[in-house]
Amino acid sequence: MTPRKQTKKNANGEGGIYRRPDGRWETKFFVDTPDGRRKRISVYVTSERDALNELNKLRDQQRRGIPIATTTLTVADYMAYWLEHIAEPGIRRTTYATYEGDVRLHIIPGIGKRKLKTLQASEIRLWLNQLRTRCQCCAQGKDTNRKPPRCCAKEEPQCCQDVLSSSSIRHVLRVLRAALQDAVDEELLSRNVARLVQLRVTDDRKVRSFTRAEALRFLKTAEQHRLYALWAVALAMGLRRGEALGLAWSDVDLENGRLTIRQALHRVDGELRLEQVKTEASVAVLPIPAPLVSILRGHRTRQLEERFTAGAQWRDTGLVFTTASGGFLEPRNINRTFHNLCAWAEVPQLRVHDLRHSCATLLFTMGVPPATVQRILRHSSITVTTGTYVEVIEAVQRDALDSMGALFEHVDDESSGRLSSKKSPLSSRLSSRARKLGR
Repeated sequence: MTPRKQTKKNANGEGGIYRRPDGRWETKFFVDTPDGRRKRISVYVTSERDALNELNKLRDQQRRGIPIATTTLTVADYMAYWLEHIAEPGIRRTTYATYEGDVRLHIIPGIGKRKLKTLQASEIRLWLNQLRTRCQCCAQGKDTNRKPPRCCAKEEPQCCQDVLSSSSIRHVLRVLRAALQDAVDEELLSRNVARLVQLRVTDDRKVRSFTRAEALRFLKTAEQHRLYALWAVALAMGLRRGEALGLAWSDVDLENGRLTIRQALHRVDGELRLEQVKTEASVAVLPIPAPLVSILRGHRTRQLEERFTAGAQWRDTGLVFTTASGGFLEPRNINRTFHNLCAWAEVPQLRVHDLRHSCATLLFTMGVPPATVQRILRHSSITVTTGTYVEVIEAVQRDALDSMGALFEHVDDESSGRLSSKKSPLSSRLSSRARKLGR
């Protein structure tokens, strides 16, 4: 009788691979989870070789002491949970709106079906590279309901190439990193794979601003507008659009020439709201330039006249810049008005936010130190200031160093004089030979 061949049996904890009735292969292995528990997990693949590779991978991670995530959530499931329970309670509503937009428009359509625990850095990198070239007008069907249809919705599609900028893609990646880091902190994941992805793309867009001549021409044109003071304040003091629109008279001290920035006006969830400014660093008290005090006094007088005319229709918002009936100014209407003023003044078509950039640029060209510009613009650090306006700073430095050339003008004159009067040995010999032949 032939003895039955003995098969080698794995020791407890070593795991194993099995052929399932449906034809797939299953890898079973006990792992340490991020919350400190020990749990058996299964991985399903299509071949025995893949099953063996998965088993070796799990053994390697266990040997190196890397906890292994066991959650069955998809990226879409987790991002919905993260927005509702982690992000929304802890951030401003305006910030939440941008996070929600990134998740809904980009993260979920791109990688939402991936399993959270198996998400790889290579998948994130591939998805981000696709965002760089994919027209968002096509991806989101923006033109489908427009009449007449435009862009990709035409019978003969004409793509407008409305791709995301590099800064927008970086923001999407930051949101994903923050969400996955919270998953690590809550012990759903063992590591944040989004941190392994580094974007090496740069924007072609540069900081745009008015030159001194363009700023003067713009302000001259805006003098006849009822909101002239708005443009003057935004340009001279570098306020963000929401900060300027949310400025209250209670925060303006015209007697002592001081202005306190503490709130901003934004459209959130379909309605205009006054909210605290962007960060704690954005809360500040700034001195008002003397000419601007006079402009604000004149604006105050004009507003009181409008209040008298409106009578019972006046809305007492207490804001410096309002509609003719005292209500909130719609930010999108401000954008349109600004573009019209730029056209009338024959200056470049910038954004309202570029008035803030113009303020910084003009300050740098006047020789104001970066640390002072940082305090005026209320950036979180001087690195933000110097990083944003690096080209402006370099241009100012170049002009300053070029002016040092005046120190060497006399050196150049003396050098050229010496060179013209001093002959080389070769030229002396040639002159001597020429004289001999002339004899």
